[in-house]
Amino acid sequence: MPDFETTFGLLAVTAVCAYLLGSVPFGIVMARLFGLGDLRQIGSGNIGATNVLRTGNKLAAALTLVLDAGKGGIAVLIARAALGEDAAQIAGFFAFLGHCYPVFLRFQGGKGVATFLGTLLALFWPAGLAACLTWAVTAGITRISSLSALVAAALSPVFVNILGMPTAGFLSIALAALIFARHQANIQRLVAGQEPKIGRKS
Repeated sequence: MPDFETTFGLLAVTAVCAYLLGSVPFGIVMARLFGLGDLRQIGSGNIGATNVLRTGNKLAAALTLVLDAGKGGIAVLIARAALGEDAAQIAGFFAFLGHCYPVFLRFQGGKGVATFLGTLLALFWPAGLAACLTWAVTAGITRISSLSALVAAALSPVFVNILGMPTAGFLSIALAALIFARHQANIQRLVAGQEPKIGRKS
């Protein structure tokens, strides 16, 4: 963990602002803008880019991916510039928490994969890049988004440690644990051999 030098009050404000930013459901916004219907009634019902892709609209899915990743990354970068590394890690965690449990959707959010990767890239880009490459390679081999996310998340604590930012170790473990928690249904389908592959429409 980083040294905590920012006052508790400022860290609390950072956490609230990052959480609210993370809570913005860009998948639902894109689905409505592109006339795709209620994303929660499509495919898996998830609000992330993978489920948007199941509608067949690749542009909407790409925009969702970028925006969901961006809200985690922006939260980290703004907090770091304004307050420091301790605030950056708090912002990253709470932006991710906001995506998974958004107040705007009664705490029923997404799986957090794009936000996780965006957060990690902004926090420590070598580890973020390694996680992205891990996701891409696993997805290329298996064509299963959830498995790719689980592998990337599981390896992220290793990446931050061996690539030079051990102070992010605790945060990466916390984010990975939440990724696994949000993917419990996917893990069950993976074990049963029933998990859908990337690009499959509802």
